[in-house]
Parts: sequence; C-alpha cells; structure tokens
Amino acid sequence: MQNHKIILILDFGSQYSELIARRIRETQVYSEVISYGTSPEEIQRLNPKGIILSGGPNSVYDKDGPQCDPQIFHLGIPLLGICYGMQLIIQQLGGGVERAQRAEYGKANLTIDDPTDLLTNVEDGSIMWMSHGDSCTALPQGFEVLAHTENTPCAAIAHQEKKLFGVQFHPEVVHSVGGIALIRNFVYHVCQCEPTWTTAAFVDEAVGEIRAQVGEKRVLLALSGGVDSSTLAFLLHRAIGDRVTCMFIDQGFMRKGEPERLMDLFERKFHIKVEYINARERFLSQLVGVTDPEEKRRRIGHEFIRVFEEESENLGPFDYLAQGTLYPDVIESANTNVDPKTGERVAVKIKSHHNVGGLPKNLRFKLVEPLRKLFKDEVRQVGFALGLPEEIVRRHPFPGPGLAIRIIGEVTLERLNILRDADYIVRDEIGNWGMYHDFWQAFAVLLPLRTVGVQGDKRTYAHPIVLRFITSEDGMTADWAKVPYDLLEAISNRIVNEVKGVNRVVYDITSKPPGTIEWE
Repeated sequence: MQNHKIILILDFGSQYSELIARRIRETQVYSEVISYGTSPEEIQRLNPKGIILSGGPNSVYDKDGPQCDPQIFHLGIPLLGICYGMQLIIQQLGGGVERAQRAEYGKANLTIDDPTDLLTNVEDGSIMWMSHGDSCTALPQGFEVLAHTENTPCAAIAHQEKKLFGVQFHPEVVHSVGGIALIRNFVYHVCQCEPTWTTAAFVDEAVGEIRAQVGEKRVLLALSGGVDSSTLAFLLHRAIGDRVTCMFIDQGFMRKGEPERLMDLFERKFHIKVEYINARERFLSQLVGVTDPEEKRRRIGHEFIRVFEEESENLGPFDYLAQGTLYPDVIESANTNVDPKTGERVAVKIKSHHNVGGLPKNLRFKLVEPLRKLFKDEVRQVGFALGLPEEIVRRHPFPGPGLAIRIIGEVTLERLNILRDADYIVRDEIGNWGMYHDFWQAFAVLLPLRTVGVQGDKRTYAHPIVLRFITSEDGMTADWAKVPYDLLEAISNRIVNEVKGVNRVVYDITSKPPGTIEWE
C-alpha cells in the first residue's frame, strides 16, 4: 500500500515465494512478490526498504537459469538472498558456485559463527530446512561466513558494509526453528522497518481508496457467503453504504439452511442490501445426465454467467463490479504472464470469480478489487475487524460449484437432498464436540452406487456416504484427520438413522498428495 514501507521479494520460481511474503506480513511490514526480471529503475521507483531474492529450482550456472540485473546489488538497499538467491549473489559478485559433492535436503543443525545482525536471537544449533544440491566454493570479496552446517560451510553469509546477506536454508518454512526470528532481524534491524501494516490501517486506507475510485456511482457484488465476498461486502458497505448492491444467486448447491441464513444475516442483522435470485431449477436442469466433473463445472460456470448478465441488467445500471481478488490470485496471474527470457510481465489477467469460471469480457463494468493486496489469513483479520460473525470468517472452504461436485456422477434433486442432510449432520456433530476449527475441511461425499444393508430387520439397498476430514495449513498439502472413534460413531449412527437413502458410512484416509481434498 502506498503509505507503507515495503519489502520486495524477487521471485525466481520458488514454491515458497508467496510464503516469504506472508512471513514478512506477519511482522506487520508490507511485502510484495515481483518478477526477477524487474529493472533496477522500477525497483528504485517502488522505493523498498529491503529486497529478498527467493529460492528457485534452477542452478545459477545453468545456461537458462534466471538472472536478475546485477545493478540491483549496488542500489544501496539491504538485500537477503535465500537458497538460489544466495547463490546468485555469490555468482554475480565474483564468487564460485558448483554442484555439491553431497546434496542437503531436510533438517540440518545450524552452527552460528557470528550471532550479530541477521542471526541475533537465533539459537546456536537451531534446526533449519535445507533444499539444495549446489554449494558455495568461494565467497566474493568482502563477504564473511555467519553460520555453517555439517555439510554446508557457507550456510549464512554477509557483506556487512553493503548490507548484503545470504542464507542457504529456508527460514520462511515452519520446519526452520528460529526462521521467523531471522526474518524479523532482516526486516527490523537491517532494513529499519516499522510495524505499520496493520488490519486497522488497511481498513482505513481501503475505505478511502474505494470512495475515491467510486465516487457517487453504484457497485455490484456477486455474494457467495464465503469469507472473501462477505468481507468485501462489509468493506464496501462501510465505504459507500447503500450504493453497493449484493447479488446472491442461489444455484441450489449450497448446504442446508445456508441461503436462508445468509439473507437473514446480511439484510436483517447488518442491513446490507442483498438481491436474492432463486435459480435452482435452471442450474439443476443444466446437469441432467452429466457425470464428468469438469463438464459439471463448465455448465455451472456458464449458467452463472447467463444469470448474472440477466439480473445485472434488471438491477442496474451499475458502473463498477466488485471482485474478491486476493493477492495469491495476483501473483498467479503475474507468474503465468511472464516472458521466460526476460522475466517481465507481458499481461495481467483478472481473477475468475470462484462461482463463475470466468466472467465475460464484454461486461461493461470497471473493477473494484480492494482485497487484491491481501492473503487469505489477512482477509479473515479484516473480516473480524469489520464485525463479521465467526461463522463466516472461520467458515471451512467450500467449492464454488458446491455440493454438485461432492455428488459423484449425475446430480439429481434426490441426491442433493440426501447429501445436504448428511452434510448437516457432519457439521452439527463436529460443532457439538467443539471440533469444528480442528479441521481445515470436514464434509460428506455421496457415491453413485448402492450397497446392501439391514435396517429395521429389512434388507436395504441404499447409498454409502464418504466422510472426508482433513487438516492443513494452506490447502496445498493436507493430511487426513485422526478423528476420535466416538465422533465418527456418532456421525455414522445419525446419518444411517436420520438420512433416508443411506445405509453405510465410510471414512477417507487419503492425504494430499496423492489424493485431492475434494473428490471431484
């Protein structure tokens, strides 16, 4: 944001670049991920307090390995290279990097040789996460070793006068003990940043920016009931009041009671105008005979666009369309539009609405995207600050196509009702047990087959329900949850006794990878 000091992360293709930015934000200092090909002139224009070079999958001596402009090292801006970033500093400033005789992956004990500056308060012998097959063979002039491991003589290096630092490990991952202390040292002590990136500051600035952008015009928001669109609705309402109109399209694939709860919450409790569009029959008719999950998504997305276009014309005119674009979407859009030779962005795409599968390009709206600088956890903090209830802010992730992709095979009204009832029992029981927030997601899946059972001394031939409970930090990887047997028993007993058409409950014990969180 324009009123905050910034740390820039030059992205060299690391899977952790986004995580580095999140760790810096956790110190209440603003950070952004930019392309490794960004010019020194552009970096100076952004006026950062510090620069971080991310890791990456390449070797610096590869013919096509990504390189930044060496002038970046002479801008007088404190700089930290991580893994590949450190090796790039060494190579471009005259040192040597070669393939290591012994690669180092996983945990390694860090022996600290100089506990000042970058390594202040990092305990000697701390475990750090290594992931490299190359090693420094000669340091550039003026550099010194700050720390080493058993297999890596140069695990941390510094040119103290120029404030250039490098670490061969990944301080941003949770496996690195003391990693966040190292990041804080770089942000606060080396870069001299102040902790000004706060939720309250963001809300105040965002409200001002929305008012300046929109003026007296009207804004339309497609409301889903998830944390992103709900937070955006509250933020827009604070900024421009009744000049924001929320459109909630009920496609019939939400969980039991959610449409009614959403309308009651927004309109009656918070007095935010919501236009309810009942399109259940339209969407269900589009899925007759459809079994392929991608075809389901495509048809749901296409129908959403048709309904959205029709209703926006009926409710309009609107000058602006609000979207809950988040910072990871911005990073992904930028990374998929980078010239591989120069690293420069060649285009920027707009996030597809999670329910839409891509809004049509000919919609004549200007975009309002006040959340586009935030990560998901920051959106939740903003939601709490704006007064959203916990049930929305801490709601489990729910797919845009909803229950339609938790029914394997064809979606019918009968199957939707079965799954809705089973899903309600899952949520009700984990809430009763006080375990709702122990899981990243906990839900039911309906299989398109029938199994033999015995209920009331009679033979039954009914559907099985699959329970899927997982734990995760960010949804990128996930483990199946080790749920108490008594809870599973309570859920199973209720489902087979209360949900007509179900006679069996099974539990999915597949992690991600190899499985995905959702079944479709």
